[in-house]
Amino acid sequence: MLTPRLLDVARDRLRTRHYSVRTENVYLQWIRRFVRFHSGRHPRVLQAPDIESFLTSLAVDRGVSASTQNQALSAILFLYRQVLELELPWLEGIVRARKSDHIPVVLSRDEVHHLLSCLTGTEWLVCAVLYGSGMRLTEGLRLRVKDVDFAYKQFVVRDCKGNRDRVTVMPKKLIDPLKLQLERVKAVHGVERAQGRAGVLLPAGLARKYPDAATSLAWQFLFPARTLCLDRDSGHWVRPHLQLRPIQYAMHAAVRRSGIAKPASCHTLRHCFATHLLEGGSDIRTVQELLGHADISTTLIYTHVLQRGGLGVLSPFDH
Repeated sequence: MLTPRLLDVARDRLRTRHYSVRTENVYLQWIRRFVRFHSGRHPRVLQAPDIESFLTSLAVDRGVSASTQNQALSAILFLYRQVLELELPWLEGIVRARKSDHIPVVLSRDEVHHLLSCLTGTEWLVCAVLYGSGMRLTEGLRLRVKDVDFAYKQFVVRDCKGNRDRVTVMPKKLIDPLKLQLERVKAVHGVERAQGRAGVLLPAGLARKYPDAATSLAWQFLFPARTLCLDRDSGHWVRPHLQLRPIQYAMHAAVRRSGIAKPASCHTLRHCFATHLLEGGSDIRTVQELLGHADISTTLIYTHVLQRGGLGVLSPFDH
């Protein structure tokens, strides 16, 4: 069977390389599933056909997407190369699943306005920030007070994909709601300081480098959670940011109430941000920078959205 020590080593290697908490949990989960699939045999004794049979089972028996299948493969490759420190020739021959090129779901401006009108409170503000700035949901929820720049009307998005920072636009219409949200954060922060609590959840190692950061207002989350959590590094009860599920559930309910017959999600608002910018005449390189895409080809998918319907081609039926 899989020994706890192997998982401990895998966890240490992931943290040493500064993988995110979500990636750490996902990789450990895939390592467990890979070993259980092969009846507890140690990965050292497995070969390329064993990995391929596992990936095939995911696609055929479980019906997972190509992205999920590739995620499992990445976890297995990390296990062999970084945890077991094995550079086996057959690892290079493992073929990744080919992703399908799907055009993203995009709502019109009127549909976005109608959808947001079906949301209220913090859920509305989070989704409005996503549409107004093009951030991913996790990026929006991880915003801290210091990342909200009213003077330059911008957000500083920290540790995006690829461990990069970027700057994106802040809508003028959200300045007043954001200032009101900051007042709520200040009120909660004042109560916690009076009660002597440990403060906010910080990135790994930052609490040791800056001991006062956890209790400073600048490091508080813009969208704090209502409950505390146990910090795995310090052992203190701290306040994390708002979790993904409440926002995702609120968004799902808003789509249902709005009557919009499209499978919209929180990430759809990011697609709408990019598409509507291009419709308004923004340069595609600017949109690439705002979205944080490393490759321009990722941003070019939104030009395909613009070419549909009357925006690009006149149907012969209209003649």
